[in-house]
Amino acid sequence: MASDASTRPVVLQLTGITKRFGSLTANEDVCLDLRQGEILALLGENGAGKTTLMNILFGHYVADEGTVQVGDGNGGLVALEPGSPHAALEAGIGMVHQHFTLAENLSAFDNIILGTEPLFAARVSRRQARSKLESLMERSGLTVNLDIRISSLSVGEKQRVEILKALYRDARVLVLDEPTAVLTPQESDTLFQTLKKLSDSGLGIIFISHKLAEVLASSHRIAVLRLGKKVADLPTGGCDQRQLAELMVGAKVSETIRPPQEPGAPLFVLNGIWAGQGRNAIEGVSLTLKSGEILGIAGVSGNGQTMLAKVISGVERPERGTIKLGSVDLSHANARVMIDNGIARIPEDRHHDGIVGTMTVWENLASESVRKPENQRFGLLRFAAMKERARAAIKAYDIRCQSEESPARLLSGGNIQKIVLARTLDGAPQVVLAAQPSRGLDVGATADVHRRLLEARARGAGVILISEDLDELMRLSDRIAVIHRGHLSEADPTETLDRSTLGLRMAGHSGADAA
Repeated sequence: MASDASTRPVVLQLTGITKRFGSLTANEDVCLDLRQGEILALLGENGAGKTTLMNILFGHYVADEGTVQVGDGNGGLVALEPGSPHAALEAGIGMVHQHFTLAENLSAFDNIILGTEPLFAARVSRRQARSKLESLMERSGLTVNLDIRISSLSVGEKQRVEILKALYRDARVLVLDEPTAVLTPQESDTLFQTLKKLSDSGLGIIFISHKLAEVLASSHRIAVLRLGKKVADLPTGGCDQRQLAELMVGAKVSETIRPPQEPGAPLFVLNGIWAGQGRNAIEGVSLTLKSGEILGIAGVSGNGQTMLAKVISGVERPERGTIKLGSVDLSHANARVMIDNGIARIPEDRHHDGIVGTMTVWENLASESVRKPENQRFGLLRFAAMKERARAAIKAYDIRCQSEESPARLLSGGNIQKIVLARTLDGAPQVVLAAQPSRGLDVGATADVHRRLLEARARGAGVILISEDLDELMRLSDRIAVIHRGHLSEADPTETLDRSTLGLRMAGHSGADAA
């Protein structure tokens, strides 16, 4: 993506930023600048220091060393008051987090002006605010019904509201954290068209992403952090995905390739499953998983995936319908029975459902197998044996921790996911439920997750892959179904599908409409 931004004034400059948390150095002497009208992509592995750096910029953290300066509007720079989100907002810095910070019971209009003036301000003031917003929407292309409650908006519309919040406050720098994590491909394309339009009007944009293809397609310049240090700062033109992956990881990253494999007989069958209530309910869901295959389930967040995962793993019992593993009826089984029958899960929220943060690494690794004979003798737990197996898992899965006694909450997201993978896959389960297994993971950790799932497929296990990442689904799945508003479509062979068709189905269009 070409740009003449190098001739424009600097609107943001971070110099020598260092931040330590005890013995951990999260950022070390990081220097970064952004010019007017430039789109800068910020890349790095989990734990590389991207979020810490942005939190320092926005005033959530105070740097131990270094300065943050912002443009004064006249071509010069002024120092930004450290540790003050209010000062950041006043200086024209807006941030859109991956998880939106909107009041669901208020209208889009009230969410946007919230904090800029009293909610029940005089009618003339609100009239002026609406006029300003309508002008903003016309110029930016960010159209949204201002009078509808946030709870009634789609994910893409909510994101537009978040961006309008920043623009309404006259932002000159906009920071977006994983902006396409919960969007369909069509919504992602629309977002980047909007960002291009905003940058053309002079807005400086920083976006954090793990999706290398969108970084290459949408940015002018790319900065890469590794282990808290900036290791690269280069124009996007001439870069490729392999080069960026190697810069992020510091080594070559092998590409995940799904080898051809003929699936076996039907292994795990859901028939006419109804469960849950409201927006996350599932209605009449049926699917058939064969041994030795990966069945992908695509869908925009909030369309029933979470409830479906809970039913498959026994956390939630269906109101109607049947669940069978071979000839075994598991329609009313709880989570313990599911695990005992060889159905393992990688939960959607690894922090909330995957680990107990206050427990040690070895305790988390053993948490689903304490009743197995190898972990007990005469009714007493064999702690030494469990710790020995934990050490073996730490080595096999490259779980980076001080020892098996380390509290799990101190580990990075990628290493927590490795704990979940080791616990899930080491028992060679018949069925693996992988819900958003690489969400928020860097390219190296993602490659490891994908390799493990393909290994499970190769030994004959059936894998149900629930993901909002279409690249992941297309790369790993033998067949893909789409879930929309609690209804699951028929699964089609991946080779017969493309991103555009899947994106349309995710948005609610039928197979014929999508075609």
